[in-house]
Amino acid sequence: MRRLRRAARCGAMPEETEFQPLNDEGSLLLFRKRPDFTQPALVIAPAMRDALHKTLGFLYGVAEAERLLPEVERLLRVHHAHKTPEILEAERTLIPEDRFTERDIVVITYGDLIQAPPRKPLEVLCDVANIFLGGMASTIHVLPFFPYSSDRGFSVIDFKEVDPNIGSWEDIERASQSFRLMFDGVVNHISARSEWFQEYLNGNPEYRDFFIDYERPDAIHPEQLARILRPRTSPLLSEAMTINGPRWVWTTFSPDQVDLNFRNPEVLLRVLRVLLFYVEKGADLIRIDAATYLWKELGTSCAHLPQTHAIIRFLRAALDIAAPRVAILTETNVPHADNVGYFGDGRNEAHMIYNFALPPLVLHSFVAGDCTRLARWASDLEKPSALTTYFNFLDSHDGIGLLGARGILAEEEIGALVVRTEAHGGMVSYRSLPDGSASPYELNITWFDAVNDPHNGDDATCKVDRFVASRSIALVLMGVPGVYLPSLSGSQIAPMEAHEVAEPRAINRRNFSERSMIEAFMDADSIAYRIASRYRQMAEQRTAIRAFHPNAKQKILPTDGSVFAVFRRSLDGLSTVLALVNVTAFSRTVRMVRNQLEAREPRWRDRFTGAEFEASEHQLEVPLGPYQVLWLTPLGKD
Repeated sequence: MRRLRRAARCGAMPEETEFQPLNDEGSLLLFRKRPDFTQPALVIAPAMRDALHKTLGFLYGVAEAERLLPEVERLLRVHHAHKTPEILEAERTLIPEDRFTERDIVVITYGDLIQAPPRKPLEVLCDVANIFLGGMASTIHVLPFFPYSSDRGFSVIDFKEVDPNIGSWEDIERASQSFRLMFDGVVNHISARSEWFQEYLNGNPEYRDFFIDYERPDAIHPEQLARILRPRTSPLLSEAMTINGPRWVWTTFSPDQVDLNFRNPEVLLRVLRVLLFYVEKGADLIRIDAATYLWKELGTSCAHLPQTHAIIRFLRAALDIAAPRVAILTETNVPHADNVGYFGDGRNEAHMIYNFALPPLVLHSFVAGDCTRLARWASDLEKPSALTTYFNFLDSHDGIGLLGARGILAEEEIGALVVRTEAHGGMVSYRSLPDGSASPYELNITWFDAVNDPHNGDDATCKVDRFVASRSIALVLMGVPGVYLPSLSGSQIAPMEAHEVAEPRAINRRNFSERSMIEAFMDADSIAYRIASRYRQMAEQRTAIRAFHPNAKQKILPTDGSVFAVFRRSLDGLSTVLALVNVTAFSRTVRMVRNQLEAREPRWRDRFTGAEFEASEHQLEVPLGPYQVLWLTPLGKD
């Protein structure tokens, strides 16, 4: 997914568009503001047209598919007419297997995370990113930056506007000059204050079936209700006063987040228009938020149904035709076996999925001082094709999800993480179970406070070492690593206001002043500086080792559980790395059998310390200090 980038950075946009390369990334590709219908029209291959028709037919029936397909093709043709020759050439030369490489790291942030009034937050973010993230990250995931009414952006009022309180589309364009961007497609639901929902309340027939509604709050039979997978403990149906009286609408997450009704094909067309608009505005990746719940079918769990997968296949086919450089990332916080289903056959659904099992497994490894569970799970980690990969993250704006580890960690092990979170000052979000009880769904705590016990007297060095060691695991496993921006500074739990205590997710959604963040990153004695500098060192080494390409071979090597050992080799066999992470507070020595390494070279060098290790005829012996991270490559390689 290499892009052409304009040489200008943040600041005023130049009058003329002059292109020159920036590093090996190239220069930014801008879409035409108006379509040019004089250029050759989009040609849709028969196989791709059949894919669209098939998914529409599955969702709505053959007759309806015949009616819808011409409108879908029209939308794709109009989008195509906005492309410049440079965009068309970039699409022609795209190598899908190299959409993501070892050079890709994603930083996740809110658009208004960093504050410096009177400047708008997006402008501030752009400046700070260019100062501190250049060379460390290839991509910035700007969490929903649209006008919203609740849930810190995930209750969108208008899909096509930038929240004026944080910036403008011009600010987004400036950010795209230096980084690839991930946009959120928050399309499972929409704000109760949105125009779409207000028109529904007003009785506008165009919006009558945009939402799922009932005449009574008890319209869903208790047995059907019990089968529905709930990510919250709030009521599923919320009252809405319409022009024709009260109705009860489907609200998976909150009364302010009203679920869209994809049974209405006009909803799917609206969503397609929104996603194509995001592409034209600079999106390189589109994250489909809450994809699990897109289709509702009473009598089922209403989670990751066949129709849900069909919607993802439809969006993938449409983007493969109209925007082949853009990747789809599905956010599906469900057990791992269900989560990997969103890869489809490896070519027809998500390009990338969140690796939801990873965060709780890594946390458990450092809590227990034993990575056996993590290693066993990672040993079976695979993907269906070279066109797909994992998004390896550890924490997010929400916290640390637990569903991904269900069936991998024992219930008592998950319970231990819950107890630890509360003991460390964090909170826990729950979801409703069919029997009416509640189950832990998410740990609401910063990653620094999750892995470090504030009461055990560890010094700052030990806490930083433990934190960095845990974060290194997301950098070495197959996939694309992501890091939540506050974690780069070792963000810790701060005192909460009374209104924040009622919303556990507020713990990990704090804003920072630009001054305080810069001062922390520049103070060599601060935890923020020590973490950021160590992470930068790992990021720079990662981008230089081709064996960390998402498609490189991966083997988890056996140890006694105290050291997580990952062997990676590039597809051409010319780049090899052995990543070792001590998950304990004690010194350890690992012994690797030579044939496990699949490398003839006897001498290895650590990329961080320069220390060299020589293998005997049969094994490689490596000592590690407490929470030490070693990335060994054969001498003379990479």
